Amino acid sequence: MSGSSASLQPPADAVKPVRHPDAPAPGDLLGAHYEHCFGCGPGQPHGLHVEARAGEGVALTAEFTVQPAHQGAPGLAHGGVLATALDETLGSLNWLLRTVAVTGRLETDYLRPVPVGSTLHLAAEVTAVAGRKIYSRAVGRLDGPDGPVAVRADALFVEVKVDHFIDHGRPEEIQAAMSDPDQVRRARAFEVNP
Repeated sequence: MSGSSASLQPPADAVKPVRHPDAPAPGDLLGAHYEHCFGCGPGQPHGLHVEARAGEGVALTAEFTVQPAHQGAPGLAHGGVLATALDETLGSLNWLLRTVAVTGRLETDYLRPVPVGSTLHLAAEVTAVAGRKIYSRAVGRLDGPDGPVAVRADALFVEVKVDHFIDHGRPEEIQAAMSDPDQVRRARAFEVNP
């Protein structure tokens, strides 16, 4: 996007992102990375329940249906909830790189109101990688994948080691996630944002 701040512009030495050979196949549902994640976890009664699907290259699509618990102004989605939906979608891209990363910066543009009951159709892609920095963008549309743009975002994610979560998370949740017998769920639990 042309209006994003300088910190969201990849440097001259950035490289094109490369999809990891073990990334989910195009069309595959990525599923929740953590049961209790506010963005995608099915264990959050008022969470967003964003569902992302792998696309071609380092891109994906996702959907988020605005529930009454997500409103700010009467009958409209709260702007912070929309930013969370964008952040969740952008963060899911890291699974296609098989990289553990956290949000460093998220810049969101709000172009149209998003009514309660509507489904936001999100599309996101990684645009560049420079060392530990991952540059990406997303757009959310109303009334279908080709509908009018309601929100969009540019983001910078920073690759971290799993220790980031172990050092900063609450011990009860860290231990529960690390004890999960499902290796994929255990690995994905630590893709959360700080």
